[in-house]
Amino acid sequence: MSTFAPGDSLDHYRIDSIVAHTQMSTLYKATDLNSGKELAIKVPNPELESDPVLLERFRREEEIGRQLDHPGIVRAFQNEERSRLYMTVEWVQGRLLRTILNEEGKLAIDRASALAYRICDALDYMHKHGIVHRDLKPENIMVDKDDQIKLIDFGIAMKEDARRLTFVNVSSLLGTPDYISPEQVKGARGDQRSDIYSMGIIFYEMLTGRVPFIGSNPLAVLNERVLNDVKPPRDLNPEISPELEEILYRALERVPRHRYATASEMMWDLEHQEQVGVEPRGERLPGKNSRSRKKILLYSALVVVPVLLFVLILILARK
Repeated sequence: MSTFAPGDSLDHYRIDSIVAHTQMSTLYKATDLNSGKELAIKVPNPELESDPVLLERFRREEEIGRQLDHPGIVRAFQNEERSRLYMTVEWVQGRLLRTILNEEGKLAIDRASALAYRICDALDYMHKHGIVHRDLKPENIMVDKDDQIKLIDFGIAMKEDARRLTFVNVSSLLGTPDYISPEQVKGARGDQRSDIYSMGIIFYEMLTGRVPFIGSNPLAVLNERVLNDVKPPRDLNPEISPELEEILYRALERVPRHRYATASEMMWDLEHQEQVGVEPRGERLPGKNSRSRKKILLYSALVVVPVLLFVLILILARK
């Protein structure tokens, strides 16, 4: 339930409209009555204020927003005395990347590559300042009329030197199933390479019009990314060059150490695609015999082992 309605006042801000509700907070568009400038106000939901872990995460998000100063990242403002807990952030004009993808499907190759480069630039700046986003997805990327981007919503972002928080639920720990990295699925905290993996998923979706892993439920999606390689993107969009496909593969390696180590490495390849060497992927790609044999062996073991145990129990019982 919303705490404020349009026309209400919060200190020297006028609430203009309700922008979005989330599990943790409500976002409002507002006007600073002292300066006349538009901005956004994020107010935590009442239950968050009574939970020390969620409260600490909200404060950490505000601290991260004030620390970062990059044209591709939404800024949080330093607040003076406040009558209650909230944060004020830059008002961003434009549309969510999710809205664009829903309306347009796959994007033109050049446009998708340019957006990916700008997102990587923001990630590179953020990572160099010790911040990992951990929930990078089209819903958290704003795109303006000139295709300039801003990363938003640092609700589960992490400072590399910060103590680990105990999470209240699985969704807070994992982020979003379609974009989460395999190591986060396995319970790892995640680092800058986890953001690069999420960037790879977003880039794949921009180029093909779909995410690489699908399933009947979130757990099935998570399981797919841990066990399987992505479907070759050129099968879905033949206009993708072998070099661009290679960039996707490097971002979407399941093992973090095989991925791009930094966002700047991915940026370099995006800017110099003609110099990207295409590696022979061979049996690592879906549908190859090696992958099929491994699956057959795994499924066989799942069936045979219980049967053998049952037979052993029968033999022992008869003795």
